[in-house]
This record gives sequence, C-alpha cells and structure tokens, in this order.
Amino acid sequence: MKFHRRAFLSAAAAVPVAAATAACGVTADDGSGDSGPLTGLRIMVPNSPGGGYDTTARSIARVMEDESIAESVEVFNLEGAGGTVGLQRTVSESGNGDLAMQMGLGVVGASYTQNSEAKLTATTPIAKLVEEAGAIVVPAASPFQTIDDLVTAWSADLSGVTVGGGSSPGGPDHLLPMQLAGAVGIDPTQVNYVTYDGGGELLPALLGEKIAFGASGVGEFIDQIDAGQLRVLAVSGAERVPVVPDAPTFAESGIELEFTNWRGWVAPPEIEDADRDKWIDALTAMHDSAAWQEELDKQGWTDSFLTGDDFGTFLEEQDRMVADTLQRLGLA
Repeated sequence: MKFHRRAFLSAAAAVPVAAATAACGVTADDGSGDSGPLTGLRIMVPNSPGGGYDTTARSIARVMEDESIAESVEVFNLEGAGGTVGLQRTVSESGNGDLAMQMGLGVVGASYTQNSEAKLTATTPIAKLVEEAGAIVVPAASPFQTIDDLVTAWSADLSGVTVGGGSSPGGPDHLLPMQLAGAVGIDPTQVNYVTYDGGGELLPALLGEKIAFGASGVGEFIDQIDAGQLRVLAVSGAERVPVVPDAPTFAESGIELEFTNWRGWVAPPEIEDADRDKWIDALTAMHDSAAWQEELDKQGWTDSFLTGDDFGTFLEEQDRMVADTLQRLGLA
C-alpha cells in the first residue's frame, strides 16, 4: 500500500543553526582567585522520571560532572499538567540564575492546551541541544508487523485503535500521530489519542497493551526495543536511526511525512547576563566534549545546538507553529 497525501500539519519550523562559540573557560570563582567547576546548578525536569526530558537532563548533568564543567549538579522532577507545573515554577523563580528547566516541543504545546498562565516566552532562552526522530512503537505481541498493517487496521477502526503519547496535545507525541493520520487519509480530529505524562508513564501502558501503539522519540525505549519487548514499525526522520537500523522511515514505507522533536533549556526570567552566559558556556563546553558526542550516538539523538538569542528566535517560531496547529485541530 502506498500513501502519497502530504500531511496537513508542518513539522517543527526549520531554523538555521548558528555556529556555537567556543567555551569561555567555564569556572566558578570563590572570590579568592581560585576557580573550578561550577557549583549549585539545578536542573528541573517538568515530567516523570524515565522519559525523554529526564534522560536528556541526567545525561547532560553526568557529562558536565565527568568533564569537570560542574559538580554535584542536582536534577529533580516536578511533574504535572504536561510540563506546565514546572514551567510555572520556572517563571516564578525570577532572577534565579542557578536554575534551568529541561523542556522541548511538548511544553510549548502544553502551555496552550493546559491554559497555563505561565508562557515560555517569559523565560530566558539558554540552548537547544538535540533533535530526535519520532517512532511508531507497538508491544512485541501486537499483530501489527509493519506500519502498513497498522494503518490498515487504524483506518478501519478509528475509535478502537488507540494511540498513546508522553505529551499533551500540541506536544511531539501528539503531533506525530496527528500528522501521520493526515498523511494516510485519516481525519486527525477522529484519532483516539491518550495522553501520558512523559515516557515514564507511556512505557507501562505500551508493555501492558493498554493502547494499540505509541508515538514517541526513538531514544525513549531503547532498552525495551533491544530486549524485544517493543517493536518499532517506522521512524519519522529523513533517514533511518542507527540505534534501530531495521526500522524503516515513513518515506521508505510510502508515506510522505517527516517530523523531528527537539529538546532545550530555559532559565527563569530576569536573570543576570553573567548567569545566562554561565549556563551557555557550560553547555557549550559540554557540547564540544567527546563524551557528549558518544552520548548522542548512544541515544540516537541528532546534534542541534543553538544558544541564546538564536534559540529565543527558534522558540518564538515554534510557539507560533504550535498555536496555529492547535487552532486547526480545534484545541486552542
């Protein structure tokens, strides 16, 4: 079966990636003239442990510590409302230069669908770090062996074939099946989508066969895929993903669709310029390390480094894209 309808939703807006500047000697000065790794840094993950945000934040913290860029980095979870509980906390911490929030496209969408008073446009943009292809995943016992099998069954029973994702409407796990539906001739407004608060909650639903298939980032379930508990029917990037080399792209399966998620960091409003630069320099030093390149390969992430004002421009464009998409779906 071949599908040639173009998806009615656009993927994340493409923005030229500015070349990262070299790290500027990221150190902390205790006032005595001695310098060393940064201390006191805190990273908030706005959803449950085990999901993509959590994995990204903890990977970054580990590399920073291993590379002596920072020490004793605290990573903590503050879940709820698709990430907007964490967003509200970030905005309320105005001036706190030691706090950053791990975020991405999911938080952009949730800020609208959860009617959040706090908006990402009020935060201080720090950096965009990675992009990741989406994946359509089924439990090992699923009757669907190919994306063609799934689409055939889905088209015949829209209410019975449920899809789950680890983000609220407007987030990547929601946008991916909506775009897939549009690409294969299914009305996206009729899709039975079940929201879970991050990949940590989506995983047991998949393994327990509470949903027919899941839509999420490739790196979310590498261990379960390697163990044979989950099967990837297709990935949404332009090329196959090395960590799941047997999974075809949508294009290889005859479906005209490309989609990638992204993850970045923001800080509270009104922090000092020195604190903004501290975070950017630390992430630049981490980004330039061999250890981070190894982590990208391990997780199946694509390097997509963008900092400061350039990331701020990207955020504004993503905000507009998500708002327009949700209006078209009748969700905002």
